[in-house]
Amino acid sequence: MKKTLLVFSLLLSGIVFAQSEKNAEQLLEKVVNKTASYENMKVEISYTMVNVEMDINEKKEGLIFISGDSYRIEMEGQIIISDGKTIWTYLVDSEEVMVSDVDESDESISPTKILTTYNSDYKAKYDADRKYKNADLKAINLRPNDGKQFEKMSILVNQKKLSLESFSIYDKNGNVFTYHIIKLTPNLDLPENTFGFNPADYPDVEVIDMR
Repeated sequence: MKKTLLVFSLLLSGIVFAQSEKNAEQLLEKVVNKTASYENMKVEISYTMVNVEMDINEKKEGLIFISGDSYRIEMEGQIIISDGKTIWTYLVDSEEVMVSDVDESDESISPTKILTTYNSDYKAKYDADRKYKNADLKAINLRPNDGKQFEKMSILVNQKKLSLESFSIYDKNGNVFTYHIIKLTPNLDLPENTFGFNPADYPDVEVIDMR
């Protein structure tokens, strides 16, 4: 899988870290490299979105498929597909699909970026306050060096399996988006149409082209 892969940017190489932060950087780098070595993958996830002040606690489950820069997210009534150039957002109940171009300058963090890539704009550090009965689990906080759309990310990894267990994104509006990895299956024989949307396959769909 290309190093320029899109969900899950674990945000790691190229930063000059203090020695006390090097271990966190190196562990995340190993996790990213292992995940990026897969030809493709299917990830079963559970998702929560919490905002305490607004009394929001939303829970969902879904699937994410990733291959190179392409991805497909299926989550309770919504399917988001990208072939790396175009994004289709299909609303199942309303039978609408919104079509847009991929914005390469977009700084938003998607689960696909977290799973497969990372860039040098963030600083990793172990979270000393979070300890687990399973000593293989390590919590790592990542904070942006410059102004970004979120304040920090909290990532839980298994240092023995070199696997990503969960990650939380804290944005500047008080929202916390958490993704738990239920199961990750690599190197599947995926159908050719996994990362595309053909309106002909959905006779009643309304296409809203936003390009």
